[in-house]
Amino acid sequence: MCLATPLKVLRIEENEAIVGSEAHQHRVDISLILGSVGVGDYILSHNGMAINTVASDDAEKILKMIEESGQTCPTEDNHEHG
Repeated sequence: MCLATPLKVLRIEENEAIVGSEAHQHRVDISLILGSVGVGDYILSHNGMAINTVASDDAEKILKMIEESGQTCPTEDNHEHG
């Protein structure tokens, strides 16, 4: 079960970040970490709410481990766009 997977911030619109990739994007509420996150940063999100930022090198390691394991995590956000 995946609780939080690093997501890359593509855009910020007020208190929401558009995260993901060019192929798949969704919105995440960043109210809890507003001011400490910017475009290009990685965040951890759960139930559509950003709960923390993640260093880029750590996020890339986590994403690589997930990819190598063959595991996938469904998007937990119900506000999908893209």
